[in-house]
Parts: sequence; C-alpha cells; structure tokens
Amino acid sequence: MVKKFFKNWLFLLGVLMAFVTPVHSQVIDQVVAVVGKNIILQSDIENQYIQYRLQRGISGSAKTIHCTILEDLLFQKLLLNQAELDSITVTDEQVEQEMERRLRYFVGELGSQEKLEAYYNKSIVEIKSELRRLVKDQLLGEQVQNNIMEKVEVTPSEIKSYLKELPKDSIPMVNIEYEIAQIIKNPPISIDEKLAVKERLFDLRKRILAGERFSTLAVLYSEDPGSAKKGGELGYYGRGELYPEFEAIAFKLKEGEVSEIVETQAGFHILQLIGRRGDYVNVRHILLMAKVSPEALDKARMELDSVAYKIRNNKITFEKAVETYSEDPNKANGGFLLNPYSGGTKFEADMLDPQVSFTIEKLSVGEISDPVPMKTEDGKDAYRLLLLKQKTIPHQANIKDDYNRVQGWALDKKKKKAIDDWIRSKSQKAYVSIHDDYSDCTFNFNWKSE
Repeated sequence: MVKKFFKNWLFLLGVLMAFVTPVHSQVIDQVVAVVGKNIILQSDIENQYIQYRLQRGISGSAKTIHCTILEDLLFQKLLLNQAELDSITVTDEQVEQEMERRLRYFVGELGSQEKLEAYYNKSIVEIKSELRRLVKDQLLGEQVQNNIMEKVEVTPSEIKSYLKELPKDSIPMVNIEYEIAQIIKNPPISIDEKLAVKERLFDLRKRILAGERFSTLAVLYSEDPGSAKKGGELGYYGRGELYPEFEAIAFKLKEGEVSEIVETQAGFHILQLIGRRGDYVNVRHILLMAKVSPEALDKARMELDSVAYKIRNNKITFEKAVETYSEDPNKANGGFLLNPYSGGTKFEADMLDPQVSFTIEKLSVGEISDPVPMKTEDGKDAYRLLLLKQKTIPHQANIKDDYNRVQGWALDKKKKKAIDDWIRSKSQKAYVSIHDDYSDCTFNFNWKSE
C-alpha cells in the first residue's frame, strides 16, 4: 500500500530521536562550543549520547563518547559556517518537503502520528518546529560536502595503487557473485475475474452500510496482510505516500464514511476514514486482489517453455528473446536483474529472492532455466526464464575481476581525504571556541579553542 521512500532509516530515525527532545528528558543546557555564529549546546551532546546508548550500546568510556559526539557536531557546524560564508541557500519549499518526507516515515515506523506525539509528549506542530531547523542545517551542510567532493575522481593508476598499497591480509574477500538475466511473461487478469472481485467487495460494503463492523470484515476478508490483523487500519499518512487513486478518495472522506470501490495497482479497495490530523489521515481499508486464472498462468508457462526451446536450439539469441518476448518493464538493459543496493548487476546469494537463488545454484554459466513461477512487484502471479550470465568464485579482490568495486573503494578513500583536508584547513580559519570541560578531549583534528 505505502510507497517506500527511505533506505537508510536507522540514520534518519536516529536524527529525529537525537535532536527532537522529549519533554521528560532532563539535560543541563550550556554552550559548550561555538563555530562561527553557530553554537553547540550540552543538551545536543547529551541527547545524542542517550540515543547512542540505546541504539549501539556502550563501547568506550562515557567521556570518550561525549568527545566523539562533540567532534561530529563541530564538523556539522563548520559545514554550516561555510554555507553561510559561501551564501549557500535552500528554499523553504526544499526544507518543508524534506521535513515532511522524514516525518511521514517516522510516523509509519512508530505506528501513527499519535504515537509519535505521545513519545515526545509534544504536538506535531512542536515536533515540526524543532525538526525544521535541523533539516535546513543538514541540507546546507550536504551542499557544502557535495561541493568539496564533486570534483574528486580517481585515475586508473590511482585505483591500481590503492589495491597494491593494501597489506595482503587486508585485501577484502569477495563472496560468490551472480549476474542473472530474465525473460518475464505476465499473464493477463480476465475481465470476469475483476468483475467477480468487485462484486465481492460491493457485497462487503453493503454489509458495512447495513451495520456490520468494517474492522471485523477487514480481519476476515482483507488481502492486505499488514493491515488486516489491525482491522484494516493503516495509521496516519500524509499526501504523496499512498497510491494516487487511494489518496484522492482518502482525503475526501468524512469521519466514519465508507468509500465506493477504488482500484489501484494493488487491487480493489473500500476505505473508511478513522480520523484526520492536519495534513494526515488515518483510514482502514479492505483490499481484494484479482487473481490470474490457472489457465492463463499455464499458458504463460507454456509460452516461455517454447521460448526456452528456441534459445537452447540456437533459433534465437537470449538477447533477441528478451527484446521480443519479455514483459519486464526493465528489459531495455538486456534483461539483467538489477541489484537495488548497488545499482549494478551483481548479486551475492543472500541478496537474491530464495526462488531465484534455488534455481540459479543448479545452473551452469550460460544455461537457461525452465519457466519459474514468480510474483511481480504488485503481487501478481507470473513466470520467468532465468539465465546465469556469470558466476564468480570466492576470492580476494583484484583489478581484473573487481575493477568497479576497487574503484569505489579508492574513490571513497580519496573523498574522505578531501573532507579531512578541508576540515584541517577550515577549522584553523573559522572562529572555534570549546568549553574547558572538553579541553582534555583527544580529537582527530586540531580544533582551535580559546
């Protein structure tokens, strides 16, 4: 139901937890450092320390951890100071969009806007007020960092030197990796099946209007496993998170009102508005999905079986078969499966769908599978052929087999050096003052204190 917006959610959640302070927390507030015109408060450090303990546990003394947090904050404030010197700006619209994006995710993680407000004992307006400044500062800092790193590149000789200079026992191991291509056949869902599903949903709507509880019927009949067990309740969501057709109806409903049938990519729904809070609505829904008939699914399997026969007997190349027969929306790249984590085409075994992994392990390089059942991104039944394009054996990284991987490592190292050099230079030019309570900290950089 809900679109996925965040990958690095632990970081973002930590940001909110560390900077939006619960009313019940007791921290002593004083200015412990100043960078340019920007101050760092003791409460900033203590709030992050609390979250550090909750999320990562303690490793090292409390003093060491406090010093580490302070140095990280000094870097953030140095970036902000540079943004001011360079007249870098972000628009109010950019800040609001990013803030709302994060808040929507936090609400989803905690379960509802009410739970978010309860956790902090603050209204959503107060939380937004605190988060807004943080988001603006982070966006400005990101622009400065991007400016520092945008021209950093590595040459082929630097890539070779990077790997050559690593101690032999420090060269990372590369696990077995696969490159896989596919041909997908999506059997159509018949009009009769869609009409039958709509009729079932129409009957459920009539029962609700006649007095039966929406939540009870959602538990019994809804095919959305995430919300069915909660009586169909989704929790509070804002604009832009739900399917457009679903959202258009959700924001028009009155409290308690039951919608007409709504069709989205997921299937067919009826909705009931539970409550509205500002730009957020909480609805419950019942989802029924039209299924591919066994006959249509079997026809797709036989069609792919025929395609596989042509490829195995050299009547058509796999690449031409992808172009001619595949119904994969991403087939323009030759049918390669794309790794959502790296953006590349290589997968370690544990990154693959279990069905794909099970099939590929039985294939030799260049061999094509029989038709394999699958689920599409929207949960529909389909079939596909899988081709094992490449398979590596476990090995220490080397230039020949892992050039792109080593290039990334070398580039990351060079970018880190660029940032480190920038800190060393700018920390000596900017006004930096650190409270005596932190004078005995062992920092990575020579922050000038007065």
